[in-house]
Amino acid sequence: MKLIIGLGNPGTRYMRTRHNAGFMAIDLVASEFNNAKWQNKFECLIGFQTIQQKKVILLKPLTYMNLSGIAAQTVLSFYKIAMTDTIIFHDDIDLPLGTVKLKIGGGHAGHNGLRSINEAIGQNYIRVRIGVSRPKEDGVAKYVLSNFSDEEAIILNQSLSKCYLGIKHLIKDEHEKCRKIFSKD
Repeated sequence: MKLIIGLGNPGTRYMRTRHNAGFMAIDLVASEFNNAKWQNKFECLIGFQTIQQKKVILLKPLTYMNLSGIAAQTVLSFYKIAMTDTIIFHDDIDLPLGTVKLKIGGGHAGHNGLRSINEAIGQNYIRVRIGVSRPKEDGVAKYVLSNFSDEEAIILNQSLSKCYLGIKHLIKDEHEKCRKIFSKD
């Protein structure tokens, strides 16, 4: 079984913000694979699906970004999922908007959601980094909690489509095939 976590903040106020790129990726995956029925459980929204003939749990923590590790740890423990079978979609200011990269393990690079997850479960999970670009003037916190412009949203949607196409390969542990999808323009 695979666990796919999208990082973000709950509520309509944050729905279209840069920090919610992970939630947006999970929502696209859920809608493209027969709309998971979401349950509110363990302080998160959980959806159960089958992707590429594998059972998958989709997870959106409701604990807000800074406490995402609580939900991740609870679900991993309850369903007895290996950390290496965990895939996390998240925003990344160190990547330009439109870029999607795959990384296995590593530090949090100042990302509070990843910091919380690393503290709760460790670092040995698969990360899908969704580029949102670095702020030019505003502070990082204000920037990641701001909405994408209409022009940026078009580019973001292309990134999210790559996430959807890549997840089919990540589920089967075909990391190199996934990287090729992410690197296409």
